[in-house]
Amino acid sequence: MGKTLFDKVWDSHVVQSVQNGPDVLFIDRHLVHEVTSPVAFLGLKNRNIEVLYPNKTFATADHNTPTMNQHLPVEDPLSANQLEALRANTESHGIAYWGLGHDKNGIVHVIGPENGITLPGATIVCGDSHTSTHGAFGAIAFGIGTSEVEMVLASQCIMQPKAKSMRININGKLNIGVTPKDVALYIISQLTTSGATGYFVEYAGSVFEEMSMEGRMTVCNLSIEMGARGGMIAPDEKTFEYIKGREFTPKGDGWDKAMDYWKTLQTDEGATFDKELTFDAADIEPMITYGTNPGMGFGISNSIPKAGDGTSAKSFKKSLEYMSFNEGDAMIGKPIDFVFLGSCTNGRIEDFRAFASIVKGRKKADNVTAWLVPGSHRVEEAIHSEGIIDILTEAGFELREPGCSACLAMNDDKIPAGKLSVSTSNRNFEGRQGPGSRTLLASPLVAAAAAVTGKVTDPRELMEPVLA
Repeated sequence: MGKTLFDKVWDSHVVQSVQNGPDVLFIDRHLVHEVTSPVAFLGLKNRNIEVLYPNKTFATADHNTPTMNQHLPVEDPLSANQLEALRANTESHGIAYWGLGHDKNGIVHVIGPENGITLPGATIVCGDSHTSTHGAFGAIAFGIGTSEVEMVLASQCIMQPKAKSMRININGKLNIGVTPKDVALYIISQLTTSGATGYFVEYAGSVFEEMSMEGRMTVCNLSIEMGARGGMIAPDEKTFEYIKGREFTPKGDGWDKAMDYWKTLQTDEGATFDKELTFDAADIEPMITYGTNPGMGFGISNSIPKAGDGTSAKSFKKSLEYMSFNEGDAMIGKPIDFVFLGSCTNGRIEDFRAFASIVKGRKKADNVTAWLVPGSHRVEEAIHSEGIIDILTEAGFELREPGCSACLAMNDDKIPAGKLSVSTSNRNFEGRQGPGSRTLLASPLVAAAAAVTGKVTDPRELMEPVLA
């Protein structure tokens, strides 16, 4: 019987299988940041244990970092302490650390691929749920807890039950204005936030084959939002071209040997999945959420549905009450207060190109506060070198410095209570972007349209017509 991509990568990393229990899985790459690592390092210290393979662990500062005046001392004492703890811990264990001011600094799930740390067929973990991003390269990547961070630091292994497998197929041609973010939000709206619980998802079909690597990362990033353990896309020539020549990729004969293996990382003909779903690309339009979880979303031209009966109806109504929305409301035309472009979901150069394509020749709406936050210094550099910064500046926008920013408001970038934000990040839970804040998840195109009109706007109205 043929094997799935997930089976191939998982099975090749099993060190030992526990009877009627989890597998002991070897981890190729371990990414750490300042929030989930301090207690893990403390655990090592208390047990007098060293990091087993320091060269397989990479650290960056991103969650607690300010996105303005990064050259100055961090004012928030908790953030400053966490950043100092990460610096000291990585230094004492000989781990690469890219802190504030380092040219490789940025959001952990942006800098991994940028530097060639993320490779096809690898196992990758991080104390962060959106580690699923790296599955875009044909890797098994998933988030872990603090105790598991300690386990990987100490042993380079983790104990995990093998997940079930799911394949999601989407074929056809995407409509104008539909981005990878819309594809992901559409899938989540169809499955709900628990529809893939217990599964590792492989995305297949022409829609994903035609996506850029950055688009694939956006889709895999959001896998966790439908309950999946992670998401994967089989590596292809786009994958190999993206990673070739990056700092931590194999070189010379090592590259040729790696390529021989990477080219086998496809699901075999006849392999079976525990669950398989198929959607049509033509059914997807620019998406937006209206509630307090990523599954409460729909095409932007729709109106908020009515609640059904039972417990879920109570939850639905509670969500609308928090958002100050009503059943039957149209989303288009709702006034907004903030726009956030960034995060590990949409903080890459492709996202800034898309945003700039809408705002070019227009002006930021007076009622909108916009935070445009690149995912790394390399993204920031590209924004300048490609002239995107000129488009943004002329339209009245300012560029901030790299970091997680308003995605989770663990820094100074907090949406005030009651204010409505159109955000390109990954979660719209109550208070996610700041206590009492209200969040509409959307693509960079939808965010840009809102930023220049001051209200929820279908970006297709502002896009250049495509000639047949």
